[in-house]
Order: sequence, then structure tokens, then C-alpha cells
Amino acid sequence: MTSETVDNLIIGGGLSGIYAAYLLARRGKSFILLEARERLGGRILSPEAQGFFTDMGPSWYWPAIHPQMAQLISDLELKGYRQFEEGLGRFQSVSGATQTVSGYANEPHSWRPEGGMFAIIEKLCADLPEKSIRLNHQVCNIAKEGDGALVNVGKLEQEPQAQFKAKKVILALPPRLIASTILFNPDLPPDLTQAMLKIGTWMAGQAKFYALYEEPFWRRDGLSGQAFSQRGPLGEIHDGSNNAKAPYGLTGFVGIPAVQRHNQEILTEAIFAQLALIFGKPAGRPATFFYKDWAREQFTATKLDQPPMYTHPLYTPPAGQTSFWNNIIHFAGTETAPQHGGYLEGALTAAERAVE
Repeated sequence: MTSETVDNLIIGGGLSGIYAAYLLARRGKSFILLEARERLGGRILSPEAQGFFTDMGPSWYWPAIHPQMAQLISDLELKGYRQFEEGLGRFQSVSGATQTVSGYANEPHSWRPEGGMFAIIEKLCADLPEKSIRLNHQVCNIAKEGDGALVNVGKLEQEPQAQFKAKKVILALPPRLIASTILFNPDLPPDLTQAMLKIGTWMAGQAKFYALYEEPFWRRDGLSGQAFSQRGPLGEIHDGSNNAKAPYGLTGFVGIPAVQRHNQEILTEAIFAQLALIFGKPAGRPATFFYKDWAREQFTATKLDQPPMYTHPLYTPPAGQTSFWNNIIHFAGTETAPQHGGYLEGALTAAERAVE
């Protein structure tokens, strides 16, 4: 077992954790970031195909209401582009009957970053100190020790693989995941634990697809790529292209609950059939296809996240607390943001609050 001492320890390598690391680095503060996965980004995942980066997690930001995201993209010298929404939409009823309907543009306007959302993660990490990020480091236990914390990495009921002593800890994880996977010593107050378990993790029950094509044939037919279905398996579809060159894409969300998404092969066939029915036969033959079920992602979702969310929760810090153990442990992560919780904007503001 290795043992290290650090001033600031960040747990979680999603946008909130990475942004906290970025802010600490700019202030010349020492830190180590622990990420359980073998990759960074958390729910930001942008697999590449033919030079185009798909977004299997968050896809959009809204400059009109999320100024911090817009400013960060500008500061990182990245560019954004408007979500394509020109043309008519498609609607599918419970019976499967499909009709063309009036299209509409979202207000405020939705934007996507060039290079996918993961381009933001890469830019934020570019100047972080060497060896400050540790992948494959799953935290299992946090103990209060004097005026700091002792953090163990590994699996419960086993000897820890690594141990970190820190003066301050930033928990950049969904509260429900924290309460379900990390043991605290001493135990957290029951009201705080219950509040953490009640905060649903945004996107944790969702599954998302991305289908890529050489031509945007739906646009030639006067369609925007936007479609909604009461039948499924897809419930919501959008144009997922970068508007400039091939490949062009259709993307969106599976509309059936996580407990019914057992066989990915059968589901994929059903998705292709539905795309062909809504947008024509070429839609059922994508050149490249990506699928991500976040409910099956152990470092995102818990069993409590299986039921689908039908509305966007009103997120707040758990039990009204932004920290505990006399300000040794601080919450970050978008679900703990007082405003814009669940959005990327919330991830930034929660990280900024924890660093402050």
C-alpha cells in the first residue's frame, strides 16, 4: 500500500472535479485528483468516428442562461455551434403511426462545442501538474483524522491499495453515489445520508444513442432531425451533426425504462427499425453506431437510479449542507449546485464554491 499526504484531495474526475483541479492549479495550490474509472470525464463521454466526436452524455450548453459555460469555452479557445433545428419534425404515436409536424427551435438556443464535450476536459487538463491525476483509484473509505481526512482507495472489506492524508477533500461525485459506495468514519448524520440518497443522479437512468451517416438525407427531405415518439424504443431524437462535414448524425434518448433494457443487440435492431420508419430506409443503416446505457455504469448510477426521471429535479446541497466535518469535506458535483443543478453550468458553480 502506498501512502501520500496532500493539502487538497479531489474525488471524482468529471467536469466538476476537473474544473476544481483547474482552479486550484491556477492558484498554485497542491492537489491530487482520484478517479475510479480508467478515463476522465465522468458523464462526459465523446467517442470519435472519422474525426467527429459524438457526445454520449451531455451534448448542449445554453449561452443565454449558462454564461459561465459560455465564458469557459471562450477562455479555453474552443468554438461552439448552434444545434441544427431547421425544417419539419416527426412524431410517432403509440400505435406506431408516424407523421410530419411543425418543427420548432428551442428557446434559448442550444449550442454544442466543436470537438465534443470532452474537448473541454482535455483543455482543462492540459496544464495540470504531472501526476496530479490518478486513474483507477476508487475511494471506499473516508475517516476523520484530527483536522483532516484519511482516504482509502480500493474495495471494501479488503486491504486498501493506496491511502491519502488530506487537509481538505472535495467530493465531486453525485450525492447518491457517495452515500451508496463510500463508508465514513465517524458515520454521517442520518439526515444527511438520507438527503444524499434522495438526490437523483442526472442522466443515471438514461440510455443514449448516436447513429452516423455519410449524408444528411433527412435535411434534403426538409426535416430537422427532430422527432418524438410515444411508441419507442427511442423517445427523443435530434440532429447530431456538426453542420460542416461528414459524418452526419442522429442522436437522442431511449424512452423505455432501465429495467427493460436487457438485451442490447435486440434493442439496437429495434432502434434501426424505428429510425428507418421515422426518417426513411437509409436511417436504418448507419455507418457507425454508438450506444451508452448510463444505468449500467457503476461509477455513475446506483439501483436507486433505475426508475426514469420525468422532470428535471430541483437540485440543492444535501440537507442544505455544502460541507461537513468542520469544513474538511466539501461537496462539488452538479447535483449539489444551488442553481442549474444537473447541467454543466451547475458542475462549474459547485466546483467553484468548493474551491472557494
